Amino acid sequence: MTKSVTPQGGLVSRQTRGGRAALAIAAVALLLMLGLPWWADSGVTRSVVEFSCYLAFASMWNLLAGYGGMVSIGQQAFLGVAAYAMFALANHFGIDPFAAAALCLLAPALLAVPTYALLRRLEGPYFAIGTWVVAEVCRLAISNTEWLGSSSGMTLRAMQKYTLEERQVGVLWLAALMLVLTVGGSYWLLRSRHGLALTAMRDNAVSALSQGVDVERLRFLVFLGAAVGTGLVGAVYYLSALRLSPNAGFDPNWIAIVIFMVMVGGIGTLEGPLIGAVLYFAADRLFSSYGAGYMIMLGLLTLVVALYARGGLWGATGGRWAWHWFPTRWWLRSREGE
Repeated sequence: MTKSVTPQGGLVSRQTRGGRAALAIAAVALLLMLGLPWWADSGVTRSVVEFSCYLAFASMWNLLAGYGGMVSIGQQAFLGVAAYAMFALANHFGIDPFAAAALCLLAPALLAVPTYALLRRLEGPYFAIGTWVVAEVCRLAISNTEWLGSSSGMTLRAMQKYTLEERQVGVLWLAALMLVLTVGGSYWLLRSRHGLALTAMRDNAVSALSQGVDVERLRFLVFLGAAVGTGLVGAVYYLSALRLSPNAGFDPNWIAIVIFMVMVGGIGTLEGPLIGAVLYFAADRLFSSYGAGYMIMLGLLTLVVALYARGGLWGATGGRWAWHWFPTRWWLRSREGE
């Protein structure tokens, strides 16, 4: 049920005009994305896949930190572990690379269980540092594993059986599925009763616990889901890149980029990661030729937003004007206004 009428004649609805428009635009964009190999060159296709990875990663980190209250600076651990699992399955066991991209998600799930068991009693900066330590342990372990290429990394040789066009279509469609599962899955979750409990936990975990929310179980499920979603990002990104090394797969720049996107766009909102991903991707394409200077400017922008606009760009614009691209709450309005 998306709407109902109150006895006073008001309309209680979960959907908004902005939400309906955003869903229509998203559906059209997804269809255009699926047909991209037939009307765009390979450079555009790679850029769309890269942007999709940024957006999906930002959405997963936002779900973890913005709603679950678990600020991780080691989320690249799950990205790198999934990518290495995919390369190992394809190169050493002869599994089709696209099938390996699905099977490899078991690796971040298996890593997430002991990681959460180890870190669940930590809060704030201690939790964040703990996740970074896990990521560094994974990087060092793989760097010293000859079977996985050691520090020199691996090349996805199994993709040679596909032509360039087949690879582009397969990776692009997998990226589209990734967006549906991560961004669409986050939207579906937050509109469910579990989303209501998650929002309550984000606002005040103690109050949510007193109202019957199983905070510990919900935090674990969010941590596990974010780990698997981040692993899918790693599989798609390196399936496109065809080359993987420990310093690339576990690069701390991954988390620096995603924190920028979520903080500047608006943490704790579904719209924020989208705005942040567009802003970062555009800045990277337009100003990367200036070297480290543009990264300094992006860092300063993050600092300004953290100090003066805690809700990010979305909180300062769309959130204030009640646009609601991805509405998750119920809204009361007069029937004339609808």
